[in-house]
Amino acid sequence: MSQIKTEDELILFEKEIKEFWTKFKSICGSEYANQTLGLRESCKESIKALSEKWSKKLKEGDLMIDKIQEYRNEILQQNICIEEKQENLTEINSKIKHEEEQNRDFIDRIKELKEELTRKKEIISAKNKATKERLERLNKSKELFEERLGLEIRRIFDEQLQFIFRCIDHKDPDKPFTFTLSINEQGDYEVTSSSPPLDCIAELQLKVRETNNFAAFIANIRKAFTALSYK
Repeated sequence: MSQIKTEDELILFEKEIKEFWTKFKSICGSEYANQTLGLRESCKESIKALSEKWSKKLKEGDLMIDKIQEYRNEILQQNICIEEKQENLTEINSKIKHEEEQNRDFIDRIKELKEELTRKKEIISAKNKATKERLERLNKSKELFEERLGLEIRRIFDEQLQFIFRCIDHKDPDKPFTFTLSINEQGDYEVTSSSPPLDCIAELQLKVRETNNFAAFIANIRKAFTALSYK
């Protein structure tokens, strides 16, 4: 009886031990599970918070990158615009330089033309002076020629002088023998016509240009007209 009781007590004790361990494990396991669950929830919250934070940071980074790219594009456009303006400025400067060179050429040309005009005026003035002096000499000789040679001198168009000889033809003393004289652009005597025509006019004209002896020129023409009247 005593041995059966002892075995029953052992069985009961073991049962109680098992129940204790079961309860202990249950309690410890529950607390551990709760702690783990709490830590898990805490980690989830932390991870969620970190995820939201980094997501926000990433969005801000993306916005920053977009903004930087936008600034880069703006800078690129500004650089392109600056390059175009520099090219335009270079072209404008080149045109201004070309126009300045043209203006200098125009000024030099105008200066040359003024100098040339001044020279021509001086030459014309000198020729006019010489022509005036010759006409004065002709006018002074007019009365002498008319008196001694039966010569009449008339001023006609284009500043020409017409010389009319009479008393040459012994058959008709009033018959006129004429020639027209002018002074050309070179300031030389030039016979423009004669009536009747004289074959020696060119020779006499060349001689008076060489000697400038106008009285001898008039006398020689009269002799030529006289010789012609006897033919």
